[in-house]
Amino acid sequence: MVPCLAFMKRIFPLNNIILLENQMRRFLLVIILAVLTLAACVPATQIPVVTPTFTVTPFVTATQLPTLPPTLVPTLSPTPDPYFAWSIDYLRSRVYGGGQVEFLEVMEQNLYFTRYLIRYPSDGLNIYGFANIPNDAEAHPVIIALHGYIDPSLYNTLDYTTHYADALASAGYIVLHPNLRGYLPSDNGENLFRVGMAIDVLNLIALVQSQSGGTDPLGTARPDRIGLWGHSMGGGITTRVLTVTDDVKAAVLYAAMSGDERRNYEAIHQWSGQTRGLEELNVPDEVLGRISPAYFFGNIAAAVSIHHGTADGTVPLDWSVATCDQLTSLAKNVECVYYESMPHTFYGAGDEDFIQNTVQFFNQNLNMP
Repeated sequence: MVPCLAFMKRIFPLNNIILLENQMRRFLLVIILAVLTLAACVPATQIPVVTPTFTVTPFVTATQLPTLPPTLVPTLSPTPDPYFAWSIDYLRSRVYGGGQVEFLEVMEQNLYFTRYLIRYPSDGLNIYGFANIPNDAEAHPVIIALHGYIDPSLYNTLDYTTHYADALASAGYIVLHPNLRGYLPSDNGENLFRVGMAIDVLNLIALVQSQSGGTDPLGTARPDRIGLWGHSMGGGITTRVLTVTDDVKAAVLYAAMSGDERRNYEAIHQWSGQTRGLEELNVPDEVLGRISPAYFFGNIAAAVSIHHGTADGTVPLDWSVATCDQLTSLAKNVECVYYESMPHTFYGAGDEDFIQNTVQFFNQNLNMP
């Protein structure tokens, strides 16, 4: 518009131009007012207000799941002790016997007794040996005599301990002398720590008791008067049996093995040139505490007579001294006799003294009214 007014000023007179300019301004003002008035009169387009719709979600009650039974957690059983069957506690808990002692043949007869070859069952094995039965018909105490270690290939039924069995039978005792398992003609069987041999003795004790009063040669046996006699290995077996049963009333330990199995098998391993005893030496000490008789001397009810030579070069004298001291400290009925200069197996006057002392001991503790 400004350029247009400038052009008009050049064409029209000044007054007219001013008049025209004022009129145009009024006209523009009228137009603007008219537009504003019209705008005010037209109703504004109403923008609908959207009211949000709230959908109320109903509260969902959780479906109750069935109550599951409690999960059973298995109780873990303790690992079985592979040595339990060799323990003193197990030996004390089990039953012995079954079957009978068979008298197979007469081996010898003399003025005092008759010797029979015998056989009896022991935990499925056949155990052989001999029995010396006094010739009279009176009731007699019974002594089971147990031999020491001999190379099984050199052993025979009438071994070196026959000498002692005969002396006891001549003094009026029924004497049973088994060939311990592994010694022909007896069967061989499990024998860790020589426990199997002790089981053979415990089975024999039970059979003597069951056959007492019968019609066979054991019919004259006194079931309440049973004793044990054992040399070296047999002495160690005797010691174990004493800790297991109260049925033995008196026992002689002659140069016996120790009640401590660790000590025994360290020596056996050495004596054998490292060919025997390794399995026993690998057993943990805590297990040996359940197997070794020395830890169960408190169980012993029998009278015990210990005999050992001071010159024994095989089984140390100290072992018998230790057993004697331990039994004495427990107030057990024990006597201990040491023989000057006698070796592992006695001879001469020392042997005669030993036999006399043995018979006297059994007379005092078995052969009583």
